[in-house]
Amino acid sequence: MERKLSRKNPRREYSCRLMAPIPSLTVFDLETTGLDPRKGHRIIEIAGVRVENGKILEETAFVSFVNPERDIPFEAQRINKIADGDVKDAPTIDAVLPQFLMFAQDSVLVAHNAAFDAGFLTVEKEYCWGYTDLPEILCTMQLSRTLFPHEFRHNLDVIARKFNLSVPEKRHRALADTVLAAQALLKMLETGKIQTWEKLQKMAAIRQLVS
Repeated sequence: MERKLSRKNPRREYSCRLMAPIPSLTVFDLETTGLDPRKGHRIIEIAGVRVENGKILEETAFVSFVNPERDIPFEAQRINKIADGDVKDAPTIDAVLPQFLMFAQDSVLVAHNAAFDAGFLTVEKEYCWGYTDLPEILCTMQLSRTLFPHEFRHNLDVIARKFNLSVPEKRHRALADTVLAAQALLKMLETGKIQTWEKLQKMAAIRQLVS
């Protein structure tokens, strides 16, 4: 009698069993003096919250002003409400960035419009003696584009309205925007039924970094 071969693919089943769960995440946001770090604009505030097992650990959030060692233009002050006096006595980036990365240790970084934040971190890390590589950074804006390809806008306000999230009064401040982005991230993970690291990485990877 001829033995029938199983139609199941054991290799495929084995790879599925090895799919990694979503790791710890650190959602973060930067406030800056302008839009382009290559033109001398600098970070003036960093905030981050860790997301562990689907929960936002807001009570242990990281937030710090950063002395940019330059004036903050009026246009930036009008948006983020951060004045020169607020950052005058703040530590510089060589002190703040290592502290933030220690806070985010053993996690994956996530930001909204992450190419912008990654561009600043790439330039600013050069001020940090002995510092090497940045961790991987995923993008909630890209995740929204992947989940909702027919939507025209994917800014944080639009996503907040989509999921009925409360927009904080201190919008365009690092901690408020960080918490809102973390809430939006959890809503998108639920909507997209994203439960593995591989799927999240594929759907939220930065498409183009600022060099």
